[in-house]
Amino acid sequence: MNEQRSRWPERAFYALALSSVLLPLVILGVLLMGVLQNASERLSLDFITSYPSRKPELAGILPGLVGSLYLMMLTAAIALPIGVGAAIHLEEYGKRSRFARFIELNIANLAGVPSIVYGLLGLGLFVRTLHLGRSLLAGALTLALLVLPMVVMVSREALRTVPMSLREAAYALGATRFQAIRQVVLPMAYPGILTGAILALSRAIGETAPLVVVGALTYITFVPDGIDAPFTALPIQIFNWVSRPQRGFVINAAAGIVVLLITMLILNGGAVYLRNRLQKKVQ
Repeated sequence: MNEQRSRWPERAFYALALSSVLLPLVILGVLLMGVLQNASERLSLDFITSYPSRKPELAGILPGLVGSLYLMMLTAAIALPIGVGAAIHLEEYGKRSRFARFIELNIANLAGVPSIVYGLLGLGLFVRTLHLGRSLLAGALTLALLVLPMVVMVSREALRTVPMSLREAAYALGATRFQAIRQVVLPMAYPGILTGAILALSRAIGETAPLVVVGALTYITFVPDGIDAPFTALPIQIFNWVSRPQRGFVINAAAGIVVLLITMLILNGGAVYLRNRLQKKVQ
């Protein structure tokens, strides 16, 4: 009896932990079932290749989908080189000083800043100060600021996983620090850097608030033809449809959510595939 009483707090803890995991999964599963049920009425190739319309049965997501893909490519091209370069400098070249600790603390804090704040920063800096206007480039730069702290933190963690003995072995063979980083450290850290970068981009692809503040359009009937062109994104298109009273637009929003989820799953699946392939090459 005493032994059962002594195990009661442990069992209660396990039950609480299990419920905290299962309950969100059950709720998410119920929501996904409802979304899939509504999306099945509209999801088709014609829905993906059509332009928005005021008639729900004719509306499509082509401008939003293309705009989101362009945004992700530009965001990756801007954020990844800067983020990985900053991580290499802080981890491999930076000295352990108070200033370095101050920078590290601020990077960690920036990772938790609400996305709307980055939208206001992008509006003031890129749209108005740099006169980029409400363009695709301004939106990509804003999202790059959003994911940059996460890319830096993940890249630093990946660099830390590389044993110091490998660096010392490269130095012993006559390699410079740059050569050791380029030929030894980075190939070993690539899987972790790539996985973290794609997860950061997966967060950016679902953001709406920063793009709305920067000036992304909610209704356009054209595909962006350059980095200085007006644009929209798939989350904004979904938000626009959800706010409409007609049931047809609600169905369109559900179909758009499914397309967005599939896009995110493809990104995450690609990250897992590339990570496993790079790990095999390293081994």
